[in-house]
Amino acid sequence: MAYHLAIEGADGAGKGTVSAALVEALRAQGRRAALVSFPRYAETVGGYAIGEVLAGRMPRTTSPEAAAVLYALDRLESRDHVRALADDHDVLVFDRHVASNMAYQAARTSSIEEAGRLMRWIWQLETEQFGLIPPDRAIYLDTPAEVARGFIRLKQQRSYTARTFDEYEADDALQNRVRDNYRGLAAADPERWRIVATVAGEGPRAPAEIAQEIVAGLPLT
Repeated sequence: MAYHLAIEGADGAGKGTVSAALVEALRAQGRRAALVSFPRYAETVGGYAIGEVLAGRMPRTTSPEAAAVLYALDRLESRDHVRALADDHDVLVFDRHVASNMAYQAARTSSIEEAGRLMRWIWQLETEQFGLIPPDRAIYLDTPAEVARGFIRLKQQRSYTARTFDEYEADDALQNRVRDNYRGLAAADPERWRIVATVAGEGPRAPAEIAQEIVAGLPLT
């Protein structure tokens, strides 16, 4: 069974570029590594529906619970794809996993108590009811808000929207709550989580440098 490594963070944290750099770094060590990016907008019903939500095209407001089911459905529909990759690789790198669902949907609730309840429910939904394999290690990319917004502006056009900022990215308060939720998840499970800074001094660190730091801390044999 492949080692499952999830790269997490708020929008604009650099998850995509770091995930790709990680795959390159692992392959340079002779390991068979593959990348899975969630949501899979063009490959699953859940992914397509998520794209409609984020693009603002959904005809009605999507509750945190309903959105959580869509994100979980995207991974459920991807289960066979992930299993096939796991059979042929040593390490699977995930650009977002279950913690992303937990951090974002909890950030949309109205109280700390409701946020905690929703996060527990999402974890149970994905890992128990849907039987998805949780990551062996989760990396939170700690990126300041102002840097993250700059990274979002540099993104290539996404498949689901032509806008610079999607519905979640445009909400600064939501993004700050997402960051708080990620830090809370990492503090609650230090055996699974590691926090990695993406900025040093006055500027962002190179993705390859971040990837090397992450790889060095993995318990791979």
